[in-house]
Amino acid sequence: SPALRVMAWSLPAPPGAASPELRIAPDGRSLLAWLQADGRQAHRFVFAAADATGRWLHAPRVIVAGQPLFANWADTPHILATQDGALWAHWLQRTGKGGGTYDVVLARSTDQGREWSAGIKVNDDGTEAEHGFATMWPEGRDRIGIAWLDGRHTTGHGHGGGRMTLRTATFDAVLARSQERELDASTCDCCQTHAVVVDGEPMLAWRDRSDGEIRDIVAARRKDGVWQEERVVHADGWYIAGCPVNGPALAARDGRVLIAWYTGADDTPSVRIAMANGGAFGAMQQVEAGPAVLGRVAVALDASQAWVAWLREEAGQQSVMLARYAPDLSREIDRIEVATLQARGRASGFPKLVSDGAGAWIVWTDVENGATTLHGARIRAE
Repeated sequence: SPALRVMAWSLPAPPGAASPELRIAPDGRSLLAWLQADGRQAHRFVFAAADATGRWLHAPRVIVAGQPLFANWADTPHILATQDGALWAHWLQRTGKGGGTYDVVLARSTDQGREWSAGIKVNDDGTEAEHGFATMWPEGRDRIGIAWLDGRHTTGHGHGGGRMTLRTATFDAVLARSQERELDASTCDCCQTHAVVVDGEPMLAWRDRSDGEIRDIVAARRKDGVWQEERVVHADGWYIAGCPVNGPALAARDGRVLIAWYTGADDTPSVRIAMANGGAFGAMQQVEAGPAVLGRVAVALDASQAWVAWLREEAGQQSVMLARYAPDLSREIDRIEVATLQARGRASGFPKLVSDGAGAWIVWTDVENGATTLHGARIRAE
């Protein structure tokens, strides 16, 4: 098979950038958003757009600044474009005096991000609790769906008292909410959620939490407007009385859905993938297992291959890994180390990955001269 070639992709993010988000808009542009450190403790949420060749079309534009943004290595903001040309963004904003509680805030732009609407709270319960780990998806031409972890029942119990829940809602072009509901009454407290659109309706994946503290990945689809019962993607049987902060990643194309996730089942850290084609997820494939595996997965899917990225750490050295599989996961084609990092621990955050059909684009966080920095690469099969 042709070898993978890694070409540096210069990003318009200065030092102090972290928490990247990478999406491909309906018109083929790449949208890169990130949190930019803005003085002591303060952050602004910004983005830039690139054309299909990776060339940046404008300087970074500010989505929100001057607000008490909550910047977290794992619970990161996102950007999305809908078919009507609008951009949507959500971020976390602190509430209350303690600083450890925050809401999910949503805004919309109709002029390619030059100006943004006032932010509205996605969660309107009014409780001083944790609300976050959100994921957005397009609902038709001009609306979005959003899911988030909602801690409204955790207040007054201390962390781990009342259960974290998963809620979903739809927002239209004037940011009016509808169809809000609780989808899961007991989830892992701080693992990412992820959504894709399959055959015109969303599929969500998240880390469940059973009464017996089994925290495996589940997925649910909406069919004909009705959310179906969640299904376990693979029965890892991971017992962990705490949150691993390591959620699943989804990608969809032509009715197929690729999922990747991290598990520590059997006392062995591992990254696993599976594919669904119209129904339930098929057999689990183990991408890598062993003490070096950190997880923090990202996936992309195109007509000729499936991509999965993850982080590993060996002898104190973290690295960004990328593997390529046949589109039905029947075989692994190749794998490469995209980059070695100076970052340690949580500073490297979560990489982001997209496919443009010909290859993959990947962005990740590193640390240089004491400041977080974003790096990017274009991956091509030669």
